[in-house]
Amino acid sequence: QVQLVESGGGLVQAGDSLRLSCAASGRTFSSYDMGWFRQAPGKEREFVAAITRNGGTTYYADSVKGRFIISRDNAKSTVYVQMNSLKPEDTAVYYCAATLLRLLRKPGSADFGSWGQGTQVTVSS
Repeated sequence: QVQLVESGGGLVQAGDSLRLSCAASGRTFSSYDMGWFRQAPGKEREFVAAITRNGGTTYYADSVKGRFIISRDNAKSTVYVQMNSLKPEDTAVYYCAATLLRLLRKPGSADFGSWGQGTQVTVSS
C-alpha cells in the first residue's frame, strides 16, 4: 500500500494562490492514478481533481475547473494541485488519494483505496 503525506495548506486571502503537494512512498508511484478531494465543515467529502498515472488525462470538479491545475512528477513520487483565484468556499481540508484503478471518468471517493491525513486550506474574504 502507498503512504501519502500532504503539505502546503495554509491561510490565504480570496484571490490568492496556493500549491498543495502530496508525497507518496511505499510502492511504485507510477502505478497509481491520483486524486485530490476536500471536505468542508459539516459537508461531505467532495472530488476536486484527478490525474492518470502517466499524467495524460486529468479530471476536475466543475467548481474548480479553470482555477485549479493538477499535475504529477513520477520521478519525485509527488502529485500537486495548483489552486488559483481562491474563494472562501474553497475552505476545506484537502486530501490526497491514490488508486490502482485506471480512471476512465470523473471519480468518486469510493474509487480510491489510499488516503493522506489531509491539509487545511482556509481562504478569508
